[in-house]
Amino acid sequence: MQIVALILWMIVFTKKLFLWVWLWQLKEYHIGRFKAHFHTEKGKKLIRTKIVFLKLFVLIGLFFRTILFSYLTVIVFFGEALFVFFALFRKKLLMPVITKKTFLILCVGIIFEIVFGSLLVLSPIAQRFFYHCLITLDLLAPLFVSGLVLSVEPIAISWRKKIIAKATDKRNKFKDLIVVGITGSYGKTSTKEFLADILSEKFRVLRTKEHQNSEVGISQCILNDLSKSHQIFVCEMGAYNQGGIKLLTDIAKPKIGILTGINQQHLATFGSLESIIKTKYELIESLPPDGLAVFNGNNQYCRDLFEKTKISKKMTNRDIWAEDIEVGKDFISFKVLTKSSQSKFKINLLGKHWIDNILMAILVAQEMGMSLEEISMACRKIKPLKRGMELIKIKGFNIVDATYSANPDGVLAHLDYLKVWKGKKAIVMPCLIELGPEADAVHKRIGEEIANVCDLAIITTKDYFDSIKRGAIEKGMQEKRILFLERSQDIFKKLKSFNGREDVILLESRVPKELYRAFELL
Repeated sequence: MQIVALILWMIVFTKKLFLWVWLWQLKEYHIGRFKAHFHTEKGKKLIRTKIVFLKLFVLIGLFFRTILFSYLTVIVFFGEALFVFFALFRKKLLMPVITKKTFLILCVGIIFEIVFGSLLVLSPIAQRFFYHCLITLDLLAPLFVSGLVLSVEPIAISWRKKIIAKATDKRNKFKDLIVVGITGSYGKTSTKEFLADILSEKFRVLRTKEHQNSEVGISQCILNDLSKSHQIFVCEMGAYNQGGIKLLTDIAKPKIGILTGINQQHLATFGSLESIIKTKYELIESLPPDGLAVFNGNNQYCRDLFEKTKISKKMTNRDIWAEDIEVGKDFISFKVLTKSSQSKFKINLLGKHWIDNILMAILVAQEMGMSLEEISMACRKIKPLKRGMELIKIKGFNIVDATYSANPDGVLAHLDYLKVWKGKKAIVMPCLIELGPEADAVHKRIGEEIANVCDLAIITTKDYFDSIKRGAIEKGMQEKRILFLERSQDIFKKLKSFNGREDVILLESRVPKELYRAFELL
């Protein structure tokens, strides 16, 4: 029976090894982000499950030396192993992306399992506490895997330093390369894509790929993709701590910096809004004396930093703005004006919130010698970002897919876009994460805007559901119109009536994947 129990334990423990490595990788091995996850309902559910309490009960019972609890240990692991195979069959196991780092961590973890199991079987002393050891280590799996991840970190840091040094050395050889650094709490990726698309009409442009906004990602982009043919490098920059952006600028050495906007996103990891502002401003501070700093004038924090920069560096204003804005269901049109020129733009994007990003891209393109007319022609080729905000029609439903990521300003902008539609409007979204002490106020504000726009709101996580609900009700939304639902089947039942020609459903941030399947199978 012990051999059976050991095999079942190894199946269950291996699944947990993959799960916790996946979570660490998802949080980019950042301790602050990893810890913040356990302040969410999903995070709490990972460690406060019925099976955990059952195992604690069995562990206590094992100390009474009755055969019943030994059998119960086997039964518990057998049931859990069945769930592992069931999840594997349905392709629902959470697996990390295999990289050098995850491969090393997983190999060490599996070797430990084998050694641990062998010691339990071969050691007479361990035999006395065989089942105790299995359950104890199973319960400690989160701590064990976290310790394993952190123990590998010195190796990862050493490797990271080598990658950065090689990338920095290579970058220094490209004396004529113009680098555009882009940072902010939101809008980094879209601004990068818009700018790269526009500049590509006239220049040979390299851009960072998806998820390449860290020191390793940017370094790998330089090492693997940068060539002598490139004239411009458009570089997205992200960070979770002060000094993070400075490190990226030391690698890429931007001459032009774009600050897209600042809000409370990742406040839990930065610690304060002041820390976020200082970190984002590191990009502007890194620019050379003849560099160009571009600020989003519609963001209060950016305006404040612009005034600070203008005073300290005696910058010349290159103002750009939009007028005659028209928002359609699948396009935006507007007139772009500068102090010396103007031009009409029409772009196949959803929502007027993209205009800020486009304007910043236009300003930089002008700095590179492109005329407004050339830029306008280039913008006609811009398509909705696959990981931005798309209008999808599924079996008669109008679905706005904004499921890539979410931040407070983005959610409010997406809700504003829904006003274009004349029919019923619904939003499905989880609560936002890593907002720290600002979370309650942010979610209440979202609730208020939901009440102004939507006929139905479905919130898929419980963390700040009460805050959203309170804000919505205070603005006059009926309580029955704002719901907390987790299961895709329940969500779909509530949305089935939103299939009119002018009805629209906004899917915001990470909603259940099965929801799409429900629409497709209708």
